Amino acid sequence: MTESGGVSAQKKIEVSIVRQPIVTEAVLGRMKRGEDGAAVVFEGVVRNHTRDRKTLFLDYEAYESMAQQQMEKLAHAALERFQIRGVAIVHRLGRLEIGETSVLIVVAAAHRGPAFDTCRWLIDTLKKTVPIWKKEHFTDGAVWADGEPFPAEIPRANS
Repeated sequence: MTESGGVSAQKKIEVSIVRQPIVTEAVLGRMKRGEDGAAVVFEGVVRNHTRDRKTLFLDYEAYESMAQQQMEKLAHAALERFQIRGVAIVHRLGRLEIGETSVLIVVAAAHRGPAFDTCRWLIDTLKKTVPIWKKEHFTDGAVWADGEPFPAEIPRANS
């Protein structure tokens, strides 16, 4: 886990890659401060189907050192780009069952607008740039899955 001060002493970044279940409430509790008017949480959850195929479970793999660096870079870019105070990004690797959280993003800010915008930008950018791969296991086989396309209406980072 990496924590750093970011742009000012009040800013907070928490980034980690884990192999155990993600405890959203614990991460959220560490991120919120009295000056925050918004804390937006995104949980990527393993669903029971993909494109009309029944999903049994998922396996996540990563180039871990590069994934950690890229996630930290994203968190710092978010602090510079958006009017927010804190970012947490946690991604789980290994076998995940239906209903489990694979990725968690928490954004803390004075106002909801920047918090929502940042959260959406972070997950969309993470899926396109961080070397983490998902293998979907179905009743009739398994495939390595591509991320969803990056929505045109969400601006990309300049860095």
